[in-house]
Amino acid sequence: MGVTKMGVSKSLPEYQPKPNPELDKPWRKFVWGQKEALKKKLENFSPSDPNVNDIKILVAGQVGAGKSSFINSIDSVFQGRISSRALVNTADGDSRSFTQKIKGFTIRSGRKTLPFVFKDIMGLEAAALTGSQTDDIINAVFGHVKDGYKFNQEQALTYKDQHYTSDPTLSDQAFCLVYVIDADTVQFTDDKLIDKLKIIRKRISDQGIPQVVVMTKVDKACPLVNKDLRKIYTSKKIKEKMELCSTKIGVPLTNIFPVKNYHEEIDTEDDIDVLILKALEQIVQIADDGLLDRESY
Repeated sequence: MGVTKMGVSKSLPEYQPKPNPELDKPWRKFVWGQKEALKKKLENFSPSDPNVNDIKILVAGQVGAGKSSFINSIDSVFQGRISSRALVNTADGDSRSFTQKIKGFTIRSGRKTLPFVFKDIMGLEAAALTGSQTDDIINAVFGHVKDGYKFNQEQALTYKDQHYTSDPTLSDQAFCLVYVIDADTVQFTDDKLIDKLKIIRKRISDQGIPQVVVMTKVDKACPLVNKDLRKIYTSKKIKEKMELCSTKIGVPLTNIFPVKNYHEEIDTEDDIDVLILKALEQIVQIADDGLLDRESY
């Protein structure tokens, strides 16, 4: 209690403790010691349809969100060393997509090639005629776009182009679309970009293609997680960002997976690996379900 010059008591402002950034218990159950079990499960995976050699997964996302880094991180887990097969733009402030051509990346574990292929495409941008065209992404999902096609910011691929496949087989098609979202900037994502994602989502959902969100850069988005990656599912901030992402894009929380890509490390780390492997396991399972659904169309 304080006293003024007039002798009248005046209440001092009460101390307000900072809100706890951490939940009392994890909101999503997660087993951190499952790295080897997940690796083995993925190494032994085979598509449900014996006529399909590998599960194709298309990776899309905003420029700079970490699409190519996510593919490299998956490769790093199985190689046991940092991999950089998918080229990544490291220039600060460059908002242009570094990926200019569609390219498929297989994943190897030892001498074994695993039965899934990631298709890396040009990053999405908010402006109408910049970044990957929505029609190009939709065509790529349905197997109409051949590897090596160079994205044209002015015009989407047409059936007249030599890189267009008019009658794709089931093996040409992607069975899951993965959106890579930057956790650090998801709240600032341009509405025009969200509209593009919604167009893509509507077109491919009509044909039974499932979608997954991989939320990257969780260490930059939350100081708690930056200090300890194992706090990822007790972090209030990460949960809020995942909920925001679900609301904006329309993908359920069950299909959103927060990860930390490799970007400055020189050795792999078990906690980073297990988050990536769990996301990959779910993506592959969802994609395999998408394969079964595609057979019914």
